[in-house]
Amino acid sequence: MGTRDDLVVLRPEGLYCPAGDFHIDPWRPVPRAVITHGHGDHARSGMGFYHCSTDSVPILRWRLGDVPLQAHDYGAHFMLGQVQVSLHPAGHVLGSAQVRIDDGHQVWVASGDYKRQTDPTCAPFEVVRCDTFITEATFALPIYRWQDTADVAAQIVDWRKECAQRGEAAILLCYALGKAQRVLAELQPLDDQPAWLHGAIANGVEVYRRAGITMLATDTVAEQGRTPDAAGRLILAPPSAAGTPWMRRFGRHQLGFASGWMQLRGNRRRRNVDRGFVVSDHADWPALLETIAQTGASRVIATHGNTDALVPFLRERGVAAETFRTDFGNEE
Repeated sequence: MGTRDDLVVLRPEGLYCPAGDFHIDPWRPVPRAVITHGHGDHARSGMGFYHCSTDSVPILRWRLGDVPLQAHDYGAHFMLGQVQVSLHPAGHVLGSAQVRIDDGHQVWVASGDYKRQTDPTCAPFEVVRCDTFITEATFALPIYRWQDTADVAAQIVDWRKECAQRGEAAILLCYALGKAQRVLAELQPLDDQPAWLHGAIANGVEVYRRAGITMLATDTVAEQGRTPDAAGRLILAPPSAAGTPWMRRFGRHQLGFASGWMQLRGNRRRRNVDRGFVVSDHADWPALLETIAQTGASRVIATHGNTDALVPFLRERGVAAETFRTDFGNEE
């Protein structure tokens, strides 16, 4: 897919830059991979060599082990083949990056996943001017419009206190990399009671703490014994823990979910959760449109999500828009 002059084309292994002879977030083993961030749908094992942002190194080491890699500071230029490459903040999770590719004639930017909201756990998104912008479309529908995350964090604290009054635990489902740490960072100035962490989340929180990210104090569930007194406790667990025997030790509890998908009540019902808290590490509809406009790109390629809504919308407004069908989209 693509023309002879395209800086990025779609191959069976993933997004490929022919002039640089490297792939971006490939889903099959390749010799050289530039990784935008550490989520499992973007950072996979089996690559011959990895390039990533400096802030991503602890996450890739945690996720992939002692793989051969080279770290690059944000904005630093390096050559791969015949193109100049640089990484720029994407605001998605710690170390997340956009990949800027320049062959001297045109500039392409592959954004990976990104958001425009303030996040105390990672560098803010940087608008990078380009000719072609490769964008996600996870929440590319007009219904998705995020409220301030600090307000949502206050709602989580209120929920925990309400659960305490009823003698219940407040179990909050959230993704183990990025979401859990962001929630804990937003809660840090608002609550003084340590949160309890499922083991899968505790590992990622420790990675962020070692990187210097300030978060709410935490303890692990494993440290609390087999039948802990969990009333009034905020307990963070991955979505995979829902409905498992692990939940029974807490006795009476309410179940919450922190995700952009909680914008829709139908998703709350399908997840069988008591409370939905709308916290997303992706751009909402207005932010997607704003970002695309700010890049100045005359061509836009959407990779995953609601591409069937975004691409026609852009075309109606005179933007040359198309889709790459990728394996991105499942962060857990």
